[in-house]
Parts: sequence; C-alpha cells; structure tokens
Amino acid sequence: MSIPRHLRYTWDHEWLVVDEGNATVGITAFAAKALGDVVNLRLPEVGTWVEAGESCGEIESLTAVSGLYAPASGRVLEVNAALADDPGVVTAAPYTVGWLFRLRVENIAGALSADAYAAHCAHTQGDRR
Repeated sequence: MSIPRHLRYTWDHEWLVVDEGNATVGITAFAAKALGDVVNLRLPEVGTWVEAGESCGEIESLTAVSGLYAPASGRVLEVNAALADDPGVVTAAPYTVGWLFRLRVENIAGALSADAYAAHCAHTQGDRR
C-alpha cells in the first residue's frame, strides 16, 4: 500500500495537505480498500464549520457506511462536485481526483506523519513486524 509522504494523516484514515492555509481532504488508500466500492457520499456543505476529529459526513459502500471525520478545524470552501456523478473515484484514486473537500484551516490537531500512519495501519492489520 502506497502512503504518500507529503500528506498528513488521521487515526480515522483521512488525509490532508495544507497549502497557504487551505487544506485538501480525502480518505486514504487503506480506508478505500477496506470500504470497497463507494456508492454514495454525504460531504459537508460549503460554508459550514467542521471541527477536528468530529464527524462531518458519511461514505457509503456496497457493504458498509463509514463516518467521515474532519482532520482539521475550519470552514469548508469547496466539495469535489465530480463525486456526485461518480463516487467510485474515491476508491479508484483516493489521493488525486478522489479528494473530498477543501477547507480554510484554523486548527490541525493530532495529524500523523506518513511513517506514523504506516505504523498505525500495520497495527490495525495485526502486522506487528
């Protein structure tokens, strides 16, 4: 599993990258693989405030519904409108065109480095090498 080094991660398998105070947010390949084919998304609305670590949406696959948690606090600037027509892009390309939303970051709490996230995934899978 590829874990891009330039991103930051959460314990709940979201990623974010911050550029000039704005963050792009998505789910990780680990989460996408666990979910399987994504069929529906409930994303936060543009203009709403999301709080780091709090639920801000849902991701529905053929087999499960998973909560979406904000990796940072801030105001939602944009949602990926292309996902309305093809939510499966989240699974196919979680780190590129499958991004979920963008926000103006006010606070990032507890973001993990790529190495820390890799260790978390290994532990989650029961791989304690």
